Amino acid sequence: MLTAPIGPQLARMTGPMALGIIAIQAFNLVDTFFIGLLGTEALAAVSFTFPVTFLVISLAMGLGAGLSASLGQALGAGDQQQAAQFTSHGLLLAWLLVSLLAWLGAATIAPLFRLLGAGDALLPLIHDYMLIWYLTVPMLVLPMVGNAAIRATGDTRTPSLVMTVAGLVNGLLDPLLIFGLGPFPALGIKGAAIASACSWLMAMMVGLYLLRRRERLLVSPLAAPAQLLGHWHQLLQVAIPASFTNMLNPVATALLLTVLAGMGTEVVAAYGAASRIEALVLIVMMALSSVLAPFISQNTGAGQHERSRHALLLAMRFAVGFQLVVFGLLWILAPLVARIFTDSPDVATHLERYLRLVPLGYGLQGCFMLLASALNGLRVSGISLLLNGFRLFGLLLPLAWLGAWWQGEAGIFTGILLANILAGMFACLFAWQRFPWRINHPLR
Repeated sequence: MLTAPIGPQLARMTGPMALGIIAIQAFNLVDTFFIGLLGTEALAAVSFTFPVTFLVISLAMGLGAGLSASLGQALGAGDQQQAAQFTSHGLLLAWLLVSLLAWLGAATIAPLFRLLGAGDALLPLIHDYMLIWYLTVPMLVLPMVGNAAIRATGDTRTPSLVMTVAGLVNGLLDPLLIFGLGPFPALGIKGAAIASACSWLMAMMVGLYLLRRRERLLVSPLAAPAQLLGHWHQLLQVAIPASFTNMLNPVATALLLTVLAGMGTEVVAAYGAASRIEALVLIVMMALSSVLAPFISQNTGAGQHERSRHALLLAMRFAVGFQLVVFGLLWILAPLVARIFTDSPDVATHLERYLRLVPLGYGLQGCFMLLASALNGLRVSGISLLLNGFRLFGLLLPLAWLGAWWQGEAGIFTGILLANILAGMFACLFAWQRFPWRINHPLR
């Protein structure tokens, strides 16, 4: 990470990461597909669980970001012992925090989901699914945080392979345990939770083995008790803002849907389809931003600040060029894509309008994503949180609301585009003039 040409190195890291993100998305789609075959009630029950599961996963992603940044700087400074202590203390912290949340969640399933609006008919299904999910979710969080540690070493291929295999295990076990094929009992919605738990167990065992045997990044977490609280404090400085950053997007989306709902059901349906398409066409940006953080943290730890800055600017130039090509393709293919995602002529019209307008800003949106990841790599994720909050609540939602008042549904889409353009332009200016924003204190 410290001497290789920046462009080819980022490309080698981004490719496997993109495949890993695709595997994770496929993991969720497979679960949703098989649970949907159980009927509307089962699908509705699992839909109610999404806000709760996203909260725990956001915490895990934040802890992973904190560990990746701190570990990358330790590795960049050549301190293998410090790196191993960080990894071990980070995994212990992740296990303790998630276990605490899981125990609280398991004890409050009925009141919590009643508060979220679930009816009495769905509560038994939710209980069956969430009790297993809560009891086994530490097995998901440990490989998520562990994979972040492996990526901090510069290896994105292995974590992606582990998650891909885990997704295949889940996809194989889902129909066997849900519907009771062959010698397996028909467990219904419980079977979906157990299938996920089995795939998480496999990913956890492989991840811990790699960290211990190959990377030499696991020691007894109590071997350095004097450093334990200091390391936890340092990890949480990044993890807490990064977790809240992940949570801002669904909150903003929920508020945006209230604006869209005033335009009619067809507009809401079109936006829902557009969001799924957007998740696909931004995969490369998500992968590149994921690998940029450990790249910058390692080079920062080695004192190569200009190399970190050059990597961010190079990634931003790629983002603008790549996403402009994507925009051109979507402009041409918008009618075909719209017909694939919906049979309704009205929904297709709205979706086509979205795909020929909003993606124009995806390149600059990618630049904003890259800056946020780079700031995490510098361990200043609080700045990333403030910037993302301003993009969503200071730009996107107000401009969408003004657009709705000005020109209805087309105005909302225009507001989203303008928000992404303005935020992206600010990110590029910030990166050019101010990055790195500041260099963190030495590792403690």
